[in-house]
Amino acid sequence: MITGEMKNKVDSIWDTIWTGGITSPVTVMEQITYLIFIKLLDDEQLKREANANALGLLLQDQNKIFKDGICVISEDPHVETEYKNLRWSEFHHMNPDDMLSNIQMYVFPFIKTLGADTGSAFSRYMENATFLIPTAKVLAKVVDGIDSMDMNKKDIMGDVYEYLLGKMAASGTNGQFRTPRHIIEMIEQLMKPTLKDRILDPAMGSAGFLLGAVRYITEHQGNELMNTENNKYFKSGLFSGFDTDQSMLRIGAMNMMLHDVDSPRILYQDSLSEDNTEREAYTLIMANPPFKGSVFAEDISKDLHAMCNTKKTELLFIALFIKMLETGGRCASIVPDGVLFGSSNAHTSIRKELVENQQLEAVISMPSGVFKPYAGVSTAIIIFTKTNSGGTDKVWFYDMKADGFSLDDKRTPIADNDIPDIIERYNHLDKEESRERTEQSFFVEKEEIVKNGYDLSINKYKKTEYKAVEYPPTSEIIAEIEKLNEQINEETAELKKLLGIN
Repeated sequence: MITGEMKNKVDSIWDTIWTGGITSPVTVMEQITYLIFIKLLDDEQLKREANANALGLLLQDQNKIFKDGICVISEDPHVETEYKNLRWSEFHHMNPDDMLSNIQMYVFPFIKTLGADTGSAFSRYMENATFLIPTAKVLAKVVDGIDSMDMNKKDIMGDVYEYLLGKMAASGTNGQFRTPRHIIEMIEQLMKPTLKDRILDPAMGSAGFLLGAVRYITEHQGNELMNTENNKYFKSGLFSGFDTDQSMLRIGAMNMMLHDVDSPRILYQDSLSEDNTEREAYTLIMANPPFKGSVFAEDISKDLHAMCNTKKTELLFIALFIKMLETGGRCASIVPDGVLFGSSNAHTSIRKELVENQQLEAVISMPSGVFKPYAGVSTAIIIFTKTNSGGTDKVWFYDMKADGFSLDDKRTPIADNDIPDIIERYNHLDKEESRERTEQSFFVEKEEIVKNGYDLSINKYKKTEYKAVEYPPTSEIIAEIEKLNEQINEETAELKKLLGIN
């Protein structure tokens, strides 16, 4: 998330474009993210060049986004320019009129072709994108604003996009909220993605979970990525994501490309519909699907309806995860609390499916402020393995009370943070056996869950420890009250005397 100074800078850029005549919030959002992406592409090459120089090497063309010499933008009509003119570090020094012309004629057409030779997701979703900044004056102000922003964060594109969604009040229209990065990182450390996985987020948004997996694998399997085949798989076969929002798909594709994943399998697709025919295809799903809303019954894939007869998306997505995982595949999904205890037949049936037919491993209850300021909904993380033959003996519950940020709309950093404890305990569940129900985490046997109608809310099983409070005898309390009354009467009389009141 972004706070303080960065918000003010994004606000200023937004106002500049809006004042310049673009009044569609979606268009403003897209224009800002395009320009940030253009700058980040150049920043990435500058880093590569600096690293090569530090080693006394020359950066090779295959490792360059902007090569040496002439770039042919279009064969028909023939348009070309020097590659250096496509770089932010070069053109942001131009006078405003030349800079606008340069971006319109060369830079934007160039970035739309990135990955086109491999049919990348980015090139597909940028095909119909248009650069709409109207005047040189507006562009110059926006470029100056972006230049002043700190671009060294891991996922600045996602952070800015999240904030822009909040500004345009689109966040939450379909129950979609970008998952805070520290929650994504916690889930990555619980699930431990590897180069042997096939990873999917069927409600990918700006690709936060896929990026989390990219970071985790890069950090923990860096040596394996040196292998040519592994690196090829990492760039073009390991990650898949679906969404029905073209803007989300563009941002997701931009984000992945900036993290060196050139050709992720990102598709424009309604994951819950009959159009999605993929089944038993993935080993790991991490997702934060829409929390609310419903879909037309006739559009829902029949096998999902058979498992969970409902139009509620939060339940249908759980059924989808089960169907899309291969046997032995794992899932970690954020769900609204209602999924854990809802009393409808659909709620009960999906929980029964997880407990009886799959291996439900953990339910991590999160505080309601995690998604503020965009939503105050209470949520949890469910973790399960697809077995199609049961295997749930007991379920681990954790009551997260703090995530390192205040739970109000400001979400300022605080010292209290249960996330390190969650990661440590989940990775050593053998040590949890002796935990009492009065503690923050504990196991619950399957039989007890079944007896409680498959209720998975932690409050159903958590025990409150009551401590006896000893009070003094009634006679002592009355004597103390009488003493206080005497004191009040004496001081009231003294006050009256001072004020000359009889």
